[in-house]
Amino acid sequence: MGKQNSTGVFQLESGLWAYRYTFTRDGKRASKRGSKDEFGAPLRTKKEAVKARQIAIEREQDFRKPKPAVRKTIKEVFQEYCTNGRNDRAYQTIRKQDSLWENHLCAKFGNRFVDEISSAEINDYLAALYCEKEYSYQYTESFLKMFYLIFGQAYSRNYLDGTSYNKLCVNKDTKVKMPKMKTEDDTDIIAFSREELSLLDAYFKGTNAETAYLLGRYCGLRINEAFGLKWENVDLENGTITIDRQMQYQNGVIKLIPPKTRNSKRTIYLCPTLLEHLKEKAQQRAVDAVALAEVREQKQRFIDDLDGKKISSTELVNCLPNGTIQTVNSFKYPTREIKSKLGINFKYHFLRHTYGTLMAEMNTPTHLLCNQMGHGHIHVTQRYYLAVSKTGIQILQNNLSRL
Repeated sequence: MGKQNSTGVFQLESGLWAYRYTFTRDGKRASKRGSKDEFGAPLRTKKEAVKARQIAIEREQDFRKPKPAVRKTIKEVFQEYCTNGRNDRAYQTIRKQDSLWENHLCAKFGNRFVDEISSAEINDYLAALYCEKEYSYQYTESFLKMFYLIFGQAYSRNYLDGTSYNKLCVNKDTKVKMPKMKTEDDTDIIAFSREELSLLDAYFKGTNAETAYLLGRYCGLRINEAFGLKWENVDLENGTITIDRQMQYQNGVIKLIPPKTRNSKRTIYLCPTLLEHLKEKAQQRAVDAVALAEVREQKQRFIDDLDGKKISSTELVNCLPNGTIQTVNSFKYPTREIKSKLGINFKYHFLRHTYGTLMAEMNTPTHLLCNQMGHGHIHVTQRYYLAVSKTGIQILQNNLSRL
């Protein structure tokens, strides 16, 4: 046996590593040693041995640890959260959580005690969703968030002790985590080429969907943000728009609600093309308010604003001249027609990707683009600088030819 150091690990004659630790059980002092990690693989480095020793000690502590006085099942913890812990959650968040619970997690984990679930078990479950059932990485990640939510709820109510919670949700070596991302999922930014943009510009020109299209094209708005934009948040003098609400269906009712995240609230600077379009639209709106007053009175629709007060659809930027409201469903038909007639796989969100990619290609400072797009973390914005567009490939090839 090699010499043991202060960390409780030592190197074997074979070059591999092992560990040793002592503990007390039933009043008697004992020791254990090991030379493999939790998955049965040999320890090839000192770092691996230190990690394996720590996990082994935690397992020994768990073995001797009394169960919580009050034990709750996963189902009971989630029900308590639904009753007391999510009053401030957005409607869409609640719907998503309920869907994940009812369609997946309840049957699989609902009757299990929260203090008996292991990280390895959940990691295997997430890996099966992503690799075997081929759920998207983003969708699989929503399951991970649900587990963190449930364990956090259990810990806050003393159904889960600190050591277990730390192992499940905090310790980077042992906590529940996502499976390794597939290579093809690591490049999920889809941007339109300049040629495709020219075709799309021509397609939307003069249509009822033109304004919403241009907001995605030149501001990178999310579709709910585009249709939730009010004229009071358009500053034509300074050339900006303020995003502080979005449109959403809730139980079949159209409402204006706060944006997706705190960072989604932002002021966006307009390019000359979009600013000129909005100026013309504002002038025409003033004319329509008089010329079409009677029909607008009949066609307008009243919806709930942020404060719960009713507002007319005519206060929205994306509203037809006669007062008819436009919603996110307005893009269903164009999406199908663009694919059949132009051969372009069009999704409104790809306009946002395109905006971010083009701004990155023009070397827009990352922190500014992060702000304009309303990203919560700058690493999300950095994806646009890493994504290689067709234009970027052409630049690369041209540069290579000059070597």
